[in-house]
Amino acid sequence: MAAGTLYTYPENWRAFKAQIAAQYSGARLKIASASPAFTFGQTNRSPAFLSNFPLGKVPAYQGDDGFCLFESNAIAHFLSNDALRGSTPQASAQVLQWVSFADSEIIPPASAWVFPTLGIMQFNKQATEQAKEEVKRVLAILNQHLNTRTFLVGERVSLADITVVCSLLWLYKQVLEPAFRQPYPNVSRWFLTCVNQPQFKAILGEVKLCEKMAQFDAKKFAEMQPKKEAPAKKEKGGKEGGKQQQQQQQQEKKEKKKEEKKAAPAEEEMDECEAALASEPKAKDPFAHLPKSSFVMDEFKRKYSNEDTLTVALPYFWDHFDREGFSIWYAEYRFPEELTMSFMSCNLITGMFQRLDKLRKNAFASVVLFGANNDSCISGIWVFRGQELAFTLSEDWQIDYESYTWRKLDVDSEECKTMVKEYFAWEGEFKHDENLLICYCPCTHFCWHRTMLGCHVS
Repeated sequence: MAAGTLYTYPENWRAFKAQIAAQYSGARLKIASASPAFTFGQTNRSPAFLSNFPLGKVPAYQGDDGFCLFESNAIAHFLSNDALRGSTPQASAQVLQWVSFADSEIIPPASAWVFPTLGIMQFNKQATEQAKEEVKRVLAILNQHLNTRTFLVGERVSLADITVVCSLLWLYKQVLEPAFRQPYPNVSRWFLTCVNQPQFKAILGEVKLCEKMAQFDAKKFAEMQPKKEAPAKKEKGGKEGGKQQQQQQQQEKKEKKKEEKKAAPAEEEMDECEAALASEPKAKDPFAHLPKSSFVMDEFKRKYSNEDTLTVALPYFWDHFDREGFSIWYAEYRFPEELTMSFMSCNLITGMFQRLDKLRKNAFASVVLFGANNDSCISGIWVFRGQELAFTLSEDWQIDYESYTWRKLDVDSEECKTMVKEYFAWEGEFKHDENLLICYCPCTHFCWHRTMLGCHVS
């Protein structure tokens, strides 16, 4: 039986998965979430911690025998028993299916919707509305699956239930008000069944469902941002300079007192989970080594999203495109024979975009699904900052890109101009690839507007 220590910050829903699994399996698990055993932002940056867990992230597990694991799903799997993991090869595969579903389909929209309500992330109306639609789609899938089932896999709680419940936890607590969750009674019935199991309750306590959808609080968001110190002014000589300096110091003291008064209630309202998330160290900019570019990606995206593509956005793109600072690539999905239902292929594309969200300031893509069910292919045009593929700059961006072939285009060639025009406008002959001609079939358009990447499915 496993025995060890789980390092985390308080109320970390990712750590809950491992803790609940240990409740079922009987694994002896000590929790290090408070000083002196563990101080988030300090302990996880220490050389000793990084030698065992090089990413410096939590939750992290260290067995009494010295065995170390990071990544919450791996830890939860290790601390589970055979019943939780799936007692047959088929059940085990189904458990893995739902664990992957939670990571790729639930967490991205849940974070986009919930984090602004906690003051952790800036509010974006369109991103939030899109996240709501994605959550509805996810809940509809779960509701259908649970129509004739008590649990996700088999007749008992499994790691699938534990993982998906934890992924939905903040949605149910923050934003899924009664009217929103009303169309999905099977999901709510299953969720309440799980969270009221003794093993769940031992970790989660009493889970109170949302009564009113939480909204973005601009004041709370501003208070959680790190304060920027004003640059010191040069002193002037003589009595006038000394007087001005004294007045400035008095004014600064007054402002500091005002800030302290404003900050006091925020500290009371902010729970430990929010504080921990807000104090996450900012990752180094993967593009910091590149010189500044005159091409502002956000400006182009505004043109592309709000104005006509052929008459406004495309001319703007070529008039402002920085050939030294950016590059254009053609991508094609390697495994078209594996593409079956169109909606699943659409999910494949949008899932990739969601996982690349942090790339949105430095990239743009228009990706097209050609064809019909069981006879389709995916290809697209990508614009990246720099002259190399951006995916290699961050481990977080490398999940999907190897499933595609990549070809850098000569930005001054007619081929490039034609492909950019066709993929940006989502219409044309697409003669650059015979395979696309075989399966291309114009039909209803779907456009994922105003996101990091442009997505079009035909």
